[in-house]
Amino acid sequence: MRGIVFALFGGAFITLQGVANSRISQDIGTWQAAALTQLTGFLIALVVLFFVRDGSWQGLKKVKPIYLMGGALAAVVIFNNVTAIHQMGATFTISAVLIAQLCITFLVDSNGWFGVVKKKMKLPQFIGIGMMVAGVIILKF
Repeated sequence: MRGIVFALFGGAFITLQGVANSRISQDIGTWQAAALTQLTGFLIALVVLFFVRDGSWQGLKKVKPIYLMGGALAAVVIFNNVTAIHQMGATFTISAVLIAQLCITFLVDSNGWFGVVKKKMKLPQFIGIGMMVAGVIILKF
């Protein structure tokens, strides 16, 4: 149950972040908005880290260097979301983002990328994605 709550909050905050970044970028520019968002996110995470103190910095040596690029991916995510929201609006952008996330997640799960346990995708999963795509097409009109 906690996982669902965290996922719902995460999805809500991704949407709010995208809309806020879109508005910020109108005043200062898209990459500036991405940089500002990354900076404020880093500062908040650092403050929370001081209070929570979970994990271990020694474990950083075990992390593959390619995975440390997550922050760089976040900057690209912000840029793409802001640009898409400007061109298509928030609802259609977030719908398309969700479909893209599901499609890539299916590839990760079915191929076992990044050390994830391989999962076989079956017809119901593909029907679900097809229904989401149909829903986005309906939203567009």
